Amino acid sequence: MINVEGWVSKVPVLGDVVDLKPTVWVNPNKAENKDAWEKIDFTEKDIYEAEERLRRFAPLLMKYFEDTKESKGIIESPLRKVVNMEDALKKKSNLLGELFLKMDSHLAVAGSIKARGGIYEVLYYAEKLALENGLITIEDDYSKLANEKNREFFSKHTIQVGSTGNLGLSIGITSATLGFNVVVHMSSEAKEWKKELLRAKGATIVEYDGDFTTAVEQGRRLSDKDPNSYFIDDENSTTLFMGYAVAALRLKKQMEKLDIKVDKDNPAFFYIPCGVGGAPGGITFGLKKIFGDNAHVFFVEPTHVPSMLIGMATGLNDKVSVKDFEIDGKTEADGLAVGTPSKFVGALMETLLSGIFTIEDKELFNYMRELDRTEGIRIEPSACATFEGPVKLFEYDATKEYLKKNNLIDKLESINHIAWATGGNLVPDDIMENYLETYLD
Repeated sequence: MINVEGWVSKVPVLGDVVDLKPTVWVNPNKAENKDAWEKIDFTEKDIYEAEERLRRFAPLLMKYFEDTKESKGIIESPLRKVVNMEDALKKKSNLLGELFLKMDSHLAVAGSIKARGGIYEVLYYAEKLALENGLITIEDDYSKLANEKNREFFSKHTIQVGSTGNLGLSIGITSATLGFNVVVHMSSEAKEWKKELLRAKGATIVEYDGDFTTAVEQGRRLSDKDPNSYFIDDENSTTLFMGYAVAALRLKKQMEKLDIKVDKDNPAFFYIPCGVGGAPGGITFGLKKIFGDNAHVFFVEPTHVPSMLIGMATGLNDKVSVKDFEIDGKTEADGLAVGTPSKFVGALMETLLSGIFTIEDKELFNYMRELDRTEGIRIEPSACATFEGPVKLFEYDATKEYLKKNNLIDKLESINHIAWATGGNLVPDDIMENYLETYLD
């Protein structure tokens, strides 16, 4: 039994969390330099190995997915300066610095951030099977895996995953395309259009009345019974984690191309919507490895599902859920509707993450409309949580103190804010139009 009053006394910001007030928790355990990595075994080498595996599969992806041909099989999203959105937010807030949008909402194949880790782990498993069974060698052109003999081999194997939506899309689409049987265990928050799309791609959908944790538990249990089944675990997968981390290598090159400096005089602040934590955690690991102490990373969660905030602020990680704090876990941001955070990610973020903002659902739709109006870019509601970070960074006392503590007060105009758009490109037009009409004042 969680003593809520006791925790609020120890960590006062939890009072706002329990009251469902938008707030920010600044991580007191964030460390710098070598201290930040003392308890972390993963290295930069792990990221480069993941990047190389993705390059090996590029010819196969190009063969299967038309939208990867222009990029020669590399699945990557644009980094875009959103000057009109920046101007609009500056008129409504104390925002300082420049604003950029990392458009994982427009990643090829799956249209969300999950295209990184999800597709990567499917390819990781496919390569493992193919190498072990002599279908390819590591020097081969991997496009040969598309022949009927190899597809028949993959069809004897099943890939399963638990999802609220976007991870299921990335894994379902990729697995089915390669020839695998695929089963997606979907929680009650999953949108109907995502289920329909997955069925159309050949995936089997198992629906649950419970939340994300229930879907994962049941999916894992059923997968474990089948020796030819592989379960992709969004809560604990180090493979997913490394697939996400590759984003930092790609982003560094994009920032250099746009002449965006990242150093002590030009800090970079990153804001990533957070559900169970796998995607934002992996990307944060990569960003901190590549940019070091000049990267300041914040997660953003709905006020009704602040699971990572509660897990990290209490140090209990997966041993606590939002329901233990009498929070209902209901949100329009289906991709963030995860009541219990990842233990694996929470522990890794202990010395890396700067903090976590929370946002009310109605603001998701306000940001969504503003981005559509100013830039003509449409992303899904959960992705719009990202804008709460740069807007509120200069408004909360806790983040003002963070800026002061990190000697950034005289560098506020030099901050480059990277808002991470996590999904939305596959949202059907009629659903998107409904979103734009939601929570209108």
